[in-house]
Amino acid sequence: MTGGTGSDPLDGALLRAMQETGASAAGLYVLAPDEPVLQLTVMSGVPAPFLDPWSRVALAAPIPVAVATRRQSLVWAGGHQQLARDFPRTAVAVPYDFSLAAAPVSDGTGSRGALLLLWPAGHSPQLSQEERTAVETACRRLAVVLAEHPWPNGEAAPRVLSPPPVRTLGTKATSAAVDYLERLPGGCCALDLDGRITLVTSGAEELLGEQASRLIGARPWEVLPWLRDPVFEDRYRAAVISRRPVSFTACRPPDHWLTFRLFPDGRGLSVRLSPSGEDHGPPAAHPTEGEAVPVRAGQIYHVLHLAAALTEAVGVRDVVNLVADQIVPAFGAQGVLMYAAEGGRLRTIGHRGYPAEAVATFEGVALSAANSPAVHTLATGEPGFFSSPEEIETDYPGLPHLTGKAARAVLPLIVSGRPVGCCILSYTRPRIFSTEERQVLTSLAGLIAQALDRARLYDTKQQLAHDLQAGLLPHSLPSVPGLAVAARYLPSARGMDIGGDFYDLIRLDEDCVAAVIGDVQGHNAAAAALMGQARTAVHAHATAGASPAEVLARTNRLLTDLDPDLFTSCLYVHIDLRTRRACLASAGHPPPILRHPDGHTTVPHVPPGLLLGIEPDARYEAIEIDLPPDSVLALYTDGLIEAPGVDLETSVADLARRLHNAPPQSPDRLADALLKNLHGDLERQDDVALMLLSAGARHQDS
Repeated sequence: MTGGTGSDPLDGALLRAMQETGASAAGLYVLAPDEPVLQLTVMSGVPAPFLDPWSRVALAAPIPVAVATRRQSLVWAGGHQQLARDFPRTAVAVPYDFSLAAAPVSDGTGSRGALLLLWPAGHSPQLSQEERTAVETACRRLAVVLAEHPWPNGEAAPRVLSPPPVRTLGTKATSAAVDYLERLPGGCCALDLDGRITLVTSGAEELLGEQASRLIGARPWEVLPWLRDPVFEDRYRAAVISRRPVSFTACRPPDHWLTFRLFPDGRGLSVRLSPSGEDHGPPAAHPTEGEAVPVRAGQIYHVLHLAAALTEAVGVRDVVNLVADQIVPAFGAQGVLMYAAEGGRLRTIGHRGYPAEAVATFEGVALSAANSPAVHTLATGEPGFFSSPEEIETDYPGLPHLTGKAARAVLPLIVSGRPVGCCILSYTRPRIFSTEERQVLTSLAGLIAQALDRARLYDTKQQLAHDLQAGLLPHSLPSVPGLAVAARYLPSARGMDIGGDFYDLIRLDEDCVAAVIGDVQGHNAAAAALMGQARTAVHAHATAGASPAEVLARTNRLLTDLDPDLFTSCLYVHIDLRTRRACLASAGHPPPILRHPDGHTTVPHVPPGLLLGIEPDARYEAIEIDLPPDSVLALYTDGLIEAPGVDLETSVADLARRLHNAPPQSPDRLADALLKNLHGDLERQDDVALMLLSAGARHQDS
């Protein structure tokens, strides 16, 4: 959707943001209501294809707008060098000089998205205080507009706003301007921001060797075969982004060398053409009219962006989504089918733009089958390119009718001679694949294959880790009359989905119960194994009747004898349900928090003690506290409270404040409320374990 003028409140707010910040381009990203994705909704200052790689941005992606949204703080890159250092995936796809800011758009109800702003080359390395204030003001204004006029869910493409006209000329003045251009030596033409020719002088017609009727409304590289080299389009893109003059030379066959000088501003480019007086050597061969169009500069940079993104894809679903959301539109395809080779058959792992019956027809097809283009390309190792339905029908009768596709690129996914799958890009209309495009797609298939192979291995390890973690943590906690309990575990967002956090509830006798929570350092199988040993040891000593301090001391001696070279923190709580008294002992674990019946919170001072597994003769002290009816005792690991640059005491106080502010509710609901923000924290570095205990509570959990 293009051509907006800013009459919509959202449009007006974005254009005002550009004006007040001095930015040359802007885009508003809105957070999708049903998935962690930022959708580009309104933009101005650059053509929509320039932002194609970032029209939809996963909230977890290392992209400026996503980082700004996650951190809820402004992100700044004062030039290409800083962009390459902080956001290499973005820098490789936009190799021009400009400055960038991304800022969160949020209000009191939560995050709504992010504002992206670009400044031309030559901007100061830092934002001025005035600019920073203008950005923050613009974000607040956009948040208000979004609250009143939310972006429609499912909007297909961003609305591109036309820049407001700077000056309107009368008929006489316009005629005088054209006369002036005609009198200039050489030739002149004008391009809009989309690269389309809007004006051409007779001198330019003569130099370009083409009539104005064919030039007006077209992009130079689309109508002039000798400008189809991606280098020339790249110079136009550089001028639009950096807003700096750019020049290049090109040869109009047979041997007419021309110099192009591009002068950009916010509405387009003014171009001066003149014969080049230098000898540039023999001209390169150029495609002729009717030949397949070469890969465009935008596609090249899009592919570079995708290649960088593929190296960061983690699981199979990440790879499939990346191919479907970015590779498909980058090559103008309308459909994609992705297969994984497993057990001598092809298993569908993702598809877009295909009818269900077509997907079902080839699901589980044997690698020995003869009627499948995917099987054939995997058997030969050679990609297949079909430009028309007739070509497909010749080799695979009935396939065009079944799929509704008229052209396709069938790409084998092979790693070290081993087939791992197949990727099919399909088109609803006939399409000629140029030699360059075939080469790019073939190279990209190699990257997809490596990413898919890594992702499948990662998913296998993750499943094993999940199974191991599930086996080590209690499947359920015992039901204890008079005690309401909630327990939660969240794995870290990085590394293996396994860690050393553990918890347990141990029924000791009719009136007594023990609760334990701990954290083994590390996020690997060794940490999980030690966690299992620590939990077993605590359980054994607790049921043997040892006091809290003695439970920790005996467990410590066992772990020290094992010499695992890993240390464990632990908090042990003995609760007498008859007297509603708790006895607590700690081995270097974060302190518990007690929420009293009236809602206020206290942090009992439990002597911290030495971490388990360091000194075999370490001694531990215990304290006793009251547990009034409807009070809640919170036990947790440091993953719940840790934050970069924040000390432990401040983090504990913040959690106590959140407990105080939460309304009266069951431990289960309270646990969910405490973890609510963590579910959206896509950069969580540590595991989280949480136990909430309420003796004699009225709010019993179902």
